[in-house]
Amino acid sequence: MEFFLRLFIIAGQFLFSFLGVYMILQSMPRRRPRWFHLDALNWRNNELPDKWMRLLRLSRDQDSYAERAALLAGCGVTADAAWYLAARRVVLVFLPLAAALYTALSIRQGAWLVYSVLLSAFVILNWDLPWLRSFRRFRSQRITKEIYAMSNQLLYLSESSLHIHTKLTRCIPFTRTLRGDLERLLAEWYHDAEQALRRFKHRVGTDDGMSFVETIDSLRLHESQEYYKLLRERIQDYKEKIELAKESRKESTSYFLFVIAGIPILYTFQIFIYPWVQEGRKLFESLG
Repeated sequence: MEFFLRLFIIAGQFLFSFLGVYMILQSMPRRRPRWFHLDALNWRNNELPDKWMRLLRLSRDQDSYAERAALLAGCGVTADAAWYLAARRVVLVFLPLAAALYTALSIRQGAWLVYSVLLSAFVILNWDLPWLRSFRRFRSQRITKEIYAMSNQLLYLSESSLHIHTKLTRCIPFTRTLRGDLERLLAEWYHDAEQALRRFKHRVGTDDGMSFVETIDSLRLHESQEYYKLLRERIQDYKEKIELAKESRKESTSYFLFVIAGIPILYTFQIFIYPWVQEGRKLFESLG
């Protein structure tokens, strides 16, 4: 029984770690698959069966589903959000059962570590919206920086007679987070440019990314200087957002440093000043 319990705990930890690593890897540059025509076989392109959702008491009409689907799209997850909700529901049910079973078996060796892991996993999964929003904000800021650089490159090539596909190809060195998605867009371009841009917009999943795709689509249909003027205006918007993000990070860093700097002060008060305060209070009480 102990062996199966440990096996269940390891499986739960693996599943939770896999979800976290998967979210991080989505924001990193990816290489286009060698066998690109087999990409349709990937499970990420399939939806969770409805009977599984009914079994887990999940529905695509729920507000929680819509909210998490939007957050996951902003985090770069292009798979059906129902897979995440189903895994989350299963793990949240499994963790209390694992803790109860572990307590029933009275296993003391490493108990504090097991309970800490189970409790941490339960808290993170049960209140997953804050860290999903944080990751989406972090990824969105990185994408905004790259779109800003790509937009400047397109503006630099505005007087060139190159095709928009070639201009986008020259933007690849300015990308990191979007490199894999951009390369895929360029690979799908001549098959169906409109559908390729729509899929690229879905993969990016941020407001700035969507506005950038709309600008690219306009330049594809009518490569006019008017659209480059619009691109120049959006570049200014991207720049302002980047500056605001920098100021926000500076404020957060300043607050953190202020808290860190206060620790030695509190320690000094506790060690040197607080005993004198206590002695003074005792003296006044004896005089009274």
